[in-house]
Amino acid sequence: MSDQPSAGLQSRLSWVLFALRISVFIVMFVWTLDKFVNPGHSMRIFEAFYSIKGVNEILVYIMGSLQLVLVLAFVAGIAKRWTYGIIFILHGASTLSAFAQYFDAFNNLLFFAAWPMLAACFALYVLRDADTRFTLGK
Repeated sequence: MSDQPSAGLQSRLSWVLFALRISVFIVMFVWTLDKFVNPGHSMRIFEAFYSIKGVNEILVYIMGSLQLVLVLAFVAGIAKRWTYGIIFILHGASTLSAFAQYFDAFNNLLFFAAWPMLAACFALYVLRDADTRFTLGK
């Protein structure tokens, strides 16, 4: 009995991982665009959720530019160990930074969507070598 998945299973797995990668990318891409479209929103998030005051627009644009490079490399499947790992860590920090919101669950239901996305980020990181559909990396 082989430890290698069958060709059919590998094909289905690659489609599932591709779907996860695209869905995580969409969220991360919109969060990235928000830094350019509404930098004040990012500045308020840094203060409210991360207790970081004094973040200015220039810094938000720099972070947005770096995040744009990251999410584009992520969706392309480039340097998966690093890009998938950084996406997982960033989303994990974002999910945990909103921890107080979870105590008032029924007034903050949308915050709970972060948990399945965190699981998707984790799955992509752990299964990154099997994520081969439409990737530029190996």
